[in-house]
Amino acid sequence: MEAQTRVAELGEPFRRFGEWMERAMAAGVAEPTAMALATADAEGRPSVRMVLLKGFDERGFVFYTNLESRKGRELTANPHAALCIFWQPLELQVRIEGPVQPVSDAEADEYYASRARGSRIGAWASMQSRPLPSYDALMASVQEYEARFTGESIPRPPHWSGFRLDPARIEFWQGRPSRLHERERFDRDPADAARWQVQNLYP
Repeated sequence: MEAQTRVAELGEPFRRFGEWMERAMAAGVAEPTAMALATADAEGRPSVRMVLLKGFDERGFVFYTNLESRKGRELTANPHAALCIFWQPLELQVRIEGPVQPVSDAEADEYYASRARGSRIGAWASMQSRPLPSYDALMASVQEYEARFTGESIPRPPHWSGFRLDPARIEFWQGRPSRLHERERFDRDPADAARWQVQNLYP
């Protein structure tokens, strides 16, 4: 039997993602915005870590980082990434792949200003992914920046911002008995970026 392909409008997978996110939050899933972020360096060597989703819409999925961290450097050298979000208690998973672009300075400023003061200090104090002599050295750096910004607003560091992954592919996975899981994949239509080609996949 030949697999059937249907066409979907741009907003369909984003609406479904939003519905699943709401289900995860309503169910009390721990850290419902936690997701695995996979990157690769200029030679194609992969790495993966957990980050938090900080926003999404039809433009893509947003997360923030120190631009001088390993993931920041890899995304600059090779601006493509993959995300995976798994809400285990609900047996729901979403996989997202595509190119990434930096968010605007205005977006980064707005999100940075919403962070707790300690997290804003930490963005200045931590040379993320660099060798650390000791935890005491980190705490000394924190104290240095706390003193520097005493009684002041804390500006966003020039090395701290965000990325938006513009999905070329989104796959929705639902767990089913006997590992006969449901998988539906949305691929951006090469002839029309406002549409998706949608197929069901064998588990």
